[in-house]
Amino acid sequence: MLTLIFLIIDIISKIIIDKYLLVNKSIKIINDFLCITYVKNTGAAWSIFSSESVLVIIISSLIILGIILYLYKNRPKAKMEKIAYSLIMGGALGNFVNRLVSGYVIDFIDVKIFKYDYPIFNLADCFIVVGVTMLVVYTWRCENANKGGRK
Repeated sequence: MLTLIFLIIDIISKIIIDKYLLVNKSIKIINDFLCITYVKNTGAAWSIFSSESVLVIIISSLIILGIILYLYKNRPKAKMEKIAYSLIMGGALGNFVNRLVSGYVIDFIDVKIFKYDYPIFNLADCFIVVGVTMLVVYTWRCENANKGGRK
């Protein structure tokens, strides 16, 4: 259910950007830090494999299928783990659906950190990063608890 919520949030955000902003145009939100900039990303993260959209679709579908199989075999029990996988799947599906329907992914979050212009990304990317971070923290906590004889 959470996966569907994250997927819907991502799709709605991309529809809004596509409807109200022109490609390659920006809206400043916070000077020298945050803009909303509409770009069409035909590749993967940081626009790698931009000319290989079929390869990106194949790899994305294999990753999504791999996660589904893993979750089917190893049903997460902890709340943090469930939320993490929901974030990852919602984000992965959001970008996958966008890529299948449009041939590209709509990216729009444009951040500068200490004058470094970070590659433009979207909410699906945020969901994936937060989900993976949560899994790392969860795994680290479980391993430390097991070392101390607690779980």
